[in-house]
Amino acid sequence: MSASLNAAVATTAASDPACAEPLAVLGRDVTVPLVTGGEVTYAALDYAASAPALQRVWDDVAAYAPYYGSVHRGAGYLSQLSTDLFEQSRATVAEFLDCRPTDQVVFTRSTTDSLNLLAAVIPADCQVFVFETEHHASLLPWTNAQVGYLNAPRTPAEAVATLERALADREPYGPALVCVTGASNVTGELWPVKELAAAAHAHGARIVLDAAQLAPHHPVSVRDLDVDWVAFSGHKLYAPFGSGVLAGRADWLRQADPYLAGGGASRKVSRREDGGVDVEWHTTAARHEAGSPNVIGVYSIASACRALTEAGFENLVAREQRLVERVRAGLAEVPAVRILSLFGDDAPRVGVLSFVVDGWNSSHFAAALSAEYGIGVRDGLFCAHPLVRTLLGSEPQTQGECGAPEAAPGERSLNAIRVSFGAGTPDEHVDRFVRAVKELVTDGAKWQYRTEEGRCVPAV
Repeated sequence: MSASLNAAVATTAASDPACAEPLAVLGRDVTVPLVTGGEVTYAALDYAASAPALQRVWDDVAAYAPYYGSVHRGAGYLSQLSTDLFEQSRATVAEFLDCRPTDQVVFTRSTTDSLNLLAAVIPADCQVFVFETEHHASLLPWTNAQVGYLNAPRTPAEAVATLERALADREPYGPALVCVTGASNVTGELWPVKELAAAAHAHGARIVLDAAQLAPHHPVSVRDLDVDWVAFSGHKLYAPFGSGVLAGRADWLRQADPYLAGGGASRKVSRREDGGVDVEWHTTAARHEAGSPNVIGVYSIASACRALTEAGFENLVAREQRLVERVRAGLAEVPAVRILSLFGDDAPRVGVLSFVVDGWNSSHFAAALSAEYGIGVRDGLFCAHPLVRTLLGSEPQTQGECGAPEAAPGERSLNAIRVSFGAGTPDEHVDRFVRAVKELVTDGAKWQYRTEEGRCVPAV
């Protein structure tokens, strides 16, 4: 883990979060039916997929919505107001990420879109290095580059050493890019970002940080971590409406053709005598923001950035670490449960944990948590198939009646359960989850389940 993130965890874990309350989120009072009868308040413990929207964000968006207008080229008052709000949001995100003065903040649809944008603008002879442990969003976009896939490390130090060897041995010695996660979407473990950035720069490479799972849980400083780019999604940062961010160095972005060609990206278009057209593209972030942008999505990200900053990341991290330890301690009391980890049981992590249960197919277990306890978790391979396969190895898994929804043929039992939480999670949801795991392991499910269209569901 990077020294800065390590220090943040050490400092906040020592504080007293006892009086800290969860941030208000939408859906906190939603009730869901149980197959065994009655209803219960829904426990949303799938934050790693999409976090619920902060009430503050929803209120900000509702206040702006009547003033919504198209940005950048409208003469009307609402258009000008929306343009100002859009660009102020860009400045808010830059401040949230502690960007350098020369960095650009480009708005995209998601982390996946951001990393595909970066993949589209890297030099033609660029080599890309990525650990097999990455989410598919950062593992797969580099189809037009020479890619070096690095084996899963078992310690943070091994991760740095593996990268250093790969960069030192690369042929030819041209431009290179390293892509690494800040916090694993499978294990929640924090990666040594600052040390990996130092190794990359020492060997003449650049580095992009996938902060999709880090930014909602920890402050992210582009300057302190010394990364060249950072990417994240609004929907994991308590902001709905499908927007994302790519922020960082401007040179590759300015030198490449626009990610999408169209209005907004073009500064000047003129006809040539031969019948064609000449195009002068913007050199600002607008170069890669063609079309009418998602103003509400962008504003929701800025609102979430402000809300998290004003709440105080120190308090948020401290409270979340208390929940992490409560889950880990509770699961440790169940011998049948094994928490998945690359760096060891004591590795610092955000509020994301994956586990398997002896004698249970993970899809069956997750379905029972939902149907019998009103708890929403995730099961499968979590869009990180190589990592989950590495963590599960060749251990025998009980197939049961329900298979993993995204597993390949013959791998129906190769899956895990992921529980994830954050700033809006009440203590009661975590306690209910731990209690439910213990009851299911001890007493079994109270209902019968079957596979329907690839998912495990209660049998009618």
